[in-house]
Amino acid sequence: MVVGEYQDQTRPTILLVEDEVETAWEVSQALARRGYAVRVADSVHQASEAIRLHPPTVMILDRMLHGTDSLPMIEVWREQGNRIPVLIVSGLSSVDDRIRGLKAGGDDYLVKPFSLEELMARVEVLRRPLTDARVSVLRVGPLTMDLIERVARRGERELDLTPRQFELLEYFMRHPNQVLTRAMLLTDVWNFEYLKPTNVVDVHIGKLRHKVDGPGEVALIDTVQATGFLLRGAQ
Repeated sequence: MVVGEYQDQTRPTILLVEDEVETAWEVSQALARRGYAVRVADSVHQASEAIRLHPPTVMILDRMLHGTDSLPMIEVWREQGNRIPVLIVSGLSSVDDRIRGLKAGGDDYLVKPFSLEELMARVEVLRRPLTDARVSVLRVGPLTMDLIERVARRGERELDLTPRQFELLEYFMRHPNQVLTRAMLLTDVWNFEYLKPTNVVDVHIGKLRHKVDGPGEVALIDTVQATGFLLRGAQ
């Protein structure tokens, strides 16, 4: 049964499609505490009807609903022109499973069991559209990045970045003032290259921070304890 009616149209809305009652309750309550208006459905049929009546800001979709894979429905929605960001959640965790989810039209893929903090961080990223891909120069505080010339600067100082550091900083600059978890960075910057526990993110960010935050300069890259990292949008 679909619950919730998005009564407050001023708040960002989440459509949670989940057939596990306890999980649906826990996630919906956490979302509501963060200020989201939440509607819950337990099947792709109910989700389609909810989308038709009240298009949400973001959809959180359990991949397996009542034993049926929901990926084909995402493909149908995309073919119909539906561009609502979809966060797939699933107990299927292999690289192939994640790739299939993204190729079907999912915007992100989160493996169960997950922390509510990581779920919230991923929803936050999805509900804020990325910088227009056609933009050739990114600007965040004192940082500028020319995506065509592949040059990054802090003020007048050019940053000597490796290709991976450039990609990492670009990702941060496309999501300023947002907490980015290690899992998000591994998925979106390293493209699932590292799936086992690893300190590769911390090592690369340590080296990037050393280049971005010079002596006497205000630190722009912060570590959020037990969660991830954040790029400050201003000095």
